[in-house]
Amino acid sequence: MSIESLQIALEIILPLFLLMAVGYVVRLTGVVSETAAHQMNRMVFTVFLSALVFQNIYSLDRDDLWYHFDSYTLFYTLGGVTLQFLIALCIAFLVESDGSRRGVMLQGMFYGNFVLFGIPICNALFGDDAAGPASVLVAVILPLYYILAVISLELFRGGRPGFFRILKGIFTNPLILASIAGILCLIFRIRLPYAISVTVSNLASVATPLAFVVLGAAFSFRKVGSCAKSLCIALGVKLLFFPAFFLLLAVLLGFRGVSLAILLAVFASPVAVSSFTMAGEMDGDESLASQLVVFSSLLSIGTVFLFIFLLQWFGLL
Repeated sequence: MSIESLQIALEIILPLFLLMAVGYVVRLTGVVSETAAHQMNRMVFTVFLSALVFQNIYSLDRDDLWYHFDSYTLFYTLGGVTLQFLIALCIAFLVESDGSRRGVMLQGMFYGNFVLFGIPICNALFGDDAAGPASVLVAVILPLYYILAVISLELFRGGRPGFFRILKGIFTNPLILASIAGILCLIFRIRLPYAISVTVSNLASVATPLAFVVLGAAFSFRKVGSCAKSLCIALGVKLLFFPAFFLLLAVLLGFRGVSLAILLAVFASPVAVSSFTMAGEMDGDESLASQLVVFSSLLSIGTVFLFIFLLQWFGLL
């Protein structure tokens, strides 16, 4: 059982971590400079990740979503992510005074990569039985993540945060616009022309590897020390405290099997790579954002293994 748990964690997370290593090596060889990597990050954010977000929602089957709809799991997830945001907001205020870092730290403590990490975890544990219920969450949790992530960065984007400025930040963010477009197409069964559909699909297919390679190229070990306190606290909250708290609560509320695996995927996933691209676009501390993604991805190999092992040990999965 322990070997199986470790294998699941390695097979899902290690390939993406190696993509970051490729980007880092590419920069060391001088093919791409650190400045160029940060410039490429903007293109990844506005074009490729937006296409990926739209494709993730657009490609869902509406009838299948209703068939697999589980209101108990869905509302627990929405409530849990919102509570994560509020707790993380308090922690960020208490431990970090720099506005650009405070927003990134807040974002990093709750913003998990459910699509890239979570869904493969569900599939590895329960196969097709988990695919349908997990896909329901994609259409709901992605917009919530993006809205809260934008609010996180807008709150500390210099000066006094205003309601209308935050609202503008939400509804002009490419990822949120892509989510809205995908939801509208899903609800009203809008089908794109073939040429456009293929183009969006092609952009989406390279978004994840490109985002991780660019992240690796922009990463710098020399800046780790300056963010050590915020980095360690955010990682501890994201990878250990939140998963332990929300999974224990879920067990006490009676979640088991597929539903518990989905909640494990939501709350134990490492920091989303799009948080790095978003931070660069919204005046957040890119250095801290990149470190949160890199180190959470590496450390989650151990933490995801730990939580899968414990849940299987007690016969809950």
